[in-house]
Amino acid sequence: MELTFGVTFAVLGAALLHAAWNALIKSGRDPLLDTALVALSGTLVALPLTLFVEAPARESWPYILATVVVHVGYYAALAAAYRAGDLSHGYPIMRGVAPLMVALVSGLWIGEQLAAGAWTGVVLISGGVLSLAFAGGRRGEAAGRNAAAATRWALACAAIIAVYTLIDGAGVRVSGGAERYAVWLFVFLGLPFGLAVLAMKRGVLLRHAAQYWRRGVAGSMMSGLAYGIALWAMTRAPVAIVAALRETSVIFGALIGAWLLKEGHLKARLAGAAAVLAGLIALKL
Repeated sequence: MELTFGVTFAVLGAALLHAAWNALIKSGRDPLLDTALVALSGTLVALPLTLFVEAPARESWPYILATVVVHVGYYAALAAAYRAGDLSHGYPIMRGVAPLMVALVSGLWIGEQLAAGAWTGVVLISGGVLSLAFAGGRRGEAAGRNAAAATRWALACAAIIAVYTLIDGAGVRVSGGAERYAVWLFVFLGLPFGLAVLAMKRGVLLRHAAQYWRRGVAGSMMSGLAYGIALWAMTRAPVAIVAALRETSVIFGALIGAWLLKEGHLKARLAGAAAVLAGLIALKL
């Protein structure tokens, strides 16, 4: 397997979609409720598609079950990270550390060994991504405490991302087709977390959904399409390379955070973006 230009551009498109739905969560009134709304909307969007997409092969169902369980922690950590800190701080950490973890473990988990050039690309992308998180520094004692909490939750999220990336990278390859795995995965993916929030905050979530249901549908569609493209790419290129390439989403996230969410420090993030670009070039050499 190798990284073609077609796969590269597809994953870059997925990266933009991923940054957009994370910005949607951060820009809302309550990240926990919005995350639950996106999670539950994913099931509603995916269900009609099961009429047209065959169920994945039997061998892939243990992987689907495992990733559904892991995503409960992912959604919880994601909401907590965005409650504690800025999008442009937490998002690069969770997306920058994860591909390094995937690259370190993928050789043992799925037998993929990266060449020196690929390792260079992964490290440059991850380093550039992480630098975006700390470009702005800390602003005062309270901001420092919030940043520390956001960092802890983002690191937890990164570990969870690495776990489900490896699970899905193996699962999609025995599923009989990326579209089959993606559609049926999203039928179940958000249910445990979404139903748990519904049970704890039934009235609040229902009122929130009545007012912001469009946000949930839009977020679930962007999330589903972004991850579906990534799953497809994992059947055509090494999982660790796809994981690193997907994290270029933080460039889009940094721009969205600086421009649309007014989180600032746009100029300070250019060095990180340059490192990510150098990593992309290294992946193609």
